[in-house]
Amino acid sequence: MRRTLLALSLLVMGAAGSAHAGMVAKPVQWTEGGVTYKSFLVYDDAVKTKRPGLVMVPNWYGINDMAVAKAKEIAGKDYVILLTDMYGGDTRPKSADEAGAAVKPLYGDRKLMRTRVTRAFDELKAQEKNAPIDPAHLAAIGFCFGGSAVLDLARTGADVAAVVTFHGLLSDDSKLGSKIQPNTHVLALNGADDANVPPEQRTAFEAEMRADKIDWASVDYGNAVHCFTEKEATDTTGNCRYDAKVATRAYAAMKAWLAEAFKK
Repeated sequence: MRRTLLALSLLVMGAAGSAHAGMVAKPVQWTEGGVTYKSFLVYDDAVKTKRPGLVMVPNWYGINDMAVAKAKEIAGKDYVILLTDMYGGDTRPKSADEAGAAVKPLYGDRKLMRTRVTRAFDELKAQEKNAPIDPAHLAAIGFCFGGSAVLDLARTGADVAAVVTFHGLLSDDSKLGSKIQPNTHVLALNGADDANVPPEQRTAFEAEMRADKIDWASVDYGNAVHCFTEKEATDTTGNCRYDAKVATRAYAAMKAWLAEAFKK
C-alpha cells in the first residue's frame, strides 16, 4: 500500500512538473488604428535554448485551430513562431466566401498588407523578452494568402534573414516597388499545376528576383496544385488539394533554406 501511495505521489508530482512543458500557444495581441490583432506565440517551452523566430501568416482563413496545429507542428523544438492575425477584430472566416471577403481589402491595398505584416514582424522581435527567441535569426513563412504577405514583408526592405512562401501568389504591386535586402533569402514553393499561379506570374516573380539580385529559389512540385500543405483540403478534385508527399518535401526544403540563411 505504501509503495502504491509513493508511486501515485511521484506520478502527481511528475504531472505537475510537466504541466507547463511542451508545445504552447500563448496569446499575443496588439492594437493598431483602433483595431486589435489577436495572434499566438507558438513554441516548445520544454526547450530552454534560444532558437530562430518565425512570423507565420496562415492561409486566408486566418487563425483557427488548424492554423495553430500547423504552427505547432512546424515549430517543434526548432523555432518560436508568431502565428499572425492579419485581419484584426473578430474576423475569423468560416467559409471560402468569408475568407475571400476578408483578404480582398489586403490584396486591393498592398500597402496595407505590408503595414500589417511589418507590425507582426516588429511584434516577433519584441517577444524576445517572453520567449526563447534568437534575435539574430528571424524569418517569415506564409501559406497561400500568407505567402503573399511574407513576400511583401521582404519587399518592404525588412531585415529578415529569409522568407518562404508555400503555394502563395507571387505577384507584386509595381507602384510600391521592391526593396528586398541583399541578405534576405527568398524561397517560393508552389504546385506546378496551381491555376492560381499562372506561368506569367512566375515569370514576373523571377524577373523581379533577378533584377534585385536576390538570393532566391523557386520550386514547382510536379502534379501538385494549390493548398498542398493544408491537411483540411480534402477535396480530391479542383485546384485546392492536400498532398502529403509534396508537403513533406516542401517542409524539408524550408528547413534547409532557413538553416542556410541563418548561417550568414
